[in-house]
Amino acid sequence: MEPASNATVYIVDDDAEVREALAWLLRSRRVLSEAFASAEAFETMLAERSASGLMQRQPCCLLLDVRMPGGMSGLALFDKMVERGDTAGMPVIFLTGHADVPTAVATVKRGAFDFCEKPFSDNQLVDRIQAALELSARHIEACRARHELQDRLSDLTDRERDVMRLVVEGLPNKLIADQLDISVRTVEVHRARVFDKMQVKSAVELANLLRAAPPA
Repeated sequence: MEPASNATVYIVDDDAEVREALAWLLRSRRVLSEAFASAEAFETMLAERSASGLMQRQPCCLLLDVRMPGGMSGLALFDKMVERGDTAGMPVIFLTGHADVPTAVATVKRGAFDFCEKPFSDNQLVDRIQAALELSARHIEACRARHELQDRLSDLTDRERDVMRLVVEGLPNKLIADQLDISVRTVEVHRARVFDKMQVKSAVELANLLRAAPPA
């Protein structure tokens, strides 16, 4: 297992022995982890880091116990995360007892990444953590690409946007000029500026950029 050096696995379980065992397992695989004894403590951390803009800058996933008597359950925490859209960048792997398996299966259908039944196989759990971290990394990269694309698009003038739209549709300069009622030379100037601002060299590259990371 070779996750990104800055990847973090969050552990939320009210059992100290479980937290320590999972932290040890992750250390043995050179994976950073942070453990929390309750869903409430984890929620507090999320709120603080979200307010400071520190969340979602690095791949991460959450190992979450289903049952935590005496406080917010893992299922309740998961519901909150789904409502906020947190699970896209922080995949959730539920840790469950045998009696919780039907419930865990239902959560997967609602967006949980996976579940591991206690006692779990270390190797199988690590494999699923790796897959979750890779998914998180892809999500973060896609968000970064969309934000970067949005920044480039915001630098275009209205006329450049019009020209870009028709270029992407595959129209030649003459037809673009006819549709926009401008000269072919003006189209060429706007086209060149669009390519420069969008950092592409061809209409095909521009179309692929917009398709790969569509603006919000």
